[in-house]
Amino acid sequence: GSLISSSSRNSTASVPTAAVPVRISASFGFIRAWNDRSLSGFTALGLRRPAPGEAARTINGVIYPVEGEDMSKFDAREEGYVRLEVPLNQIEAVGWQSPPSQGHVWVYAPRKEGAEPGVDLPPPDADFPLLESYIDVVVEGGLEYGEDFAREILDTTDGWNPYWLNDRELARRPWVHDAKAARVDALLGQSSNSAALLKVRAFPETYGARYLAAPSK
Repeated sequence: GSLISSSSRNSTASVPTAAVPVRISASFGFIRAWNDRSLSGFTALGLRRPAPGEAARTINGVIYPVEGEDMSKFDAREEGYVRLEVPLNQIEAVGWQSPPSQGHVWVYAPRKEGAEPGVDLPPPDADFPLLESYIDVVVEGGLEYGEDFAREILDTTDGWNPYWLNDRELARRPWVHDAKAARVDALLGQSSNSAALLKVRAFPETYGARYLAAPSK
């Protein structure tokens, strides 16, 4: 999710930390999905187990070294998630840089109390929508490694739905504060997962009138 973005990741790390783009094999057994409800009121990216008859998918992202007290800092940041170790033989390089041949690699997966990680997690709804400012961080993080990499994030993520709040700063003129906003929208419009839903992505006033006038069910 947001840890793909260098600026977002480095806001937690003690020192600026470079990352390597990689892809986790489908044999790891998960699907990236919108399924982690943040206490601040939106749904973030997580992982889920496949439903019966459904196949797991590859998951592209980044790996980066963590030293000293930074592991506890990232654990605190990823509240509601647990760390799962990824076997090194299930990680492949996306670019010219090779993944590590030794050590431990973890990925964060959300967990509902009393359940296994990635199981029985709720989708976005009116009170916990998809948040454009969060999507921008994720996609712009992916763009650090090229448009194909960013597009793969969108195409392999499940759980997109109409509860999508466009909370960008100056949402009607986002380029004023974010020069990459147009590139993000172009990629969202190209992905079969998100393209149709762009039509219902709502500015705050519209979103409030549409969904928050009555309690969600």
